[in-house]
Amino acid sequence: MNPNKDASKHKDIPVWNAENWFYEDIVPGTSIRSIRRTISEGESMQFNALMLDMHPYVADEIFAKEEGIFGRRLVAGAFVFSAGLGLVATNCVNAFSYGYDKLRFIKPVFIGDTIYTIKTDLDKQPKYKDMGLYRACYEIFKNEGELVLYCEHLQTVKYREPEQFKI
Repeated sequence: MNPNKDASKHKDIPVWNAENWFYEDIVPGTSIRSIRRTISEGESMQFNALMLDMHPYVADEIFAKEEGIFGRRLVAGAFVFSAGLGLVATNCVNAFSYGYDKLRFIKPVFIGDTIYTIKTDLDKQPKYKDMGLYRACYEIFKNEGELVLYCEHLQTVKYREPEQFKI
């Protein structure tokens, strides 16, 4: 009935949504596309509450309709960024975030919009004795392909064979 009774063998089962690629495995130009997800009012407001972001554009329906330039409430850009990157997160055990560049909120996202993300590997270069630097871009689109956010993610990634890189 319980096929995984022996806890000492659990470590041999692959971890879901985790990868173990190395610097040498990165091929610039490779892209992946996420599934889509629709942003609900509940999760938008929950994010706002957690971030203490109660700006009228994201939290006040009357303000957004009567005084806002978009005529309706927005989804916080930080939430679009977080959710969009989460859609393509692979949790590589050999990669470590170094930072983000060129983060731009290009168009507004509204409650009820559906987003998806395309991640493209841009380039890589040796950086440290044990790790190289890798850059990928994230393009977050809403509905049928309207670009709403762009950013570039820098990561350090372990070399499979560090002796090949003389830094």
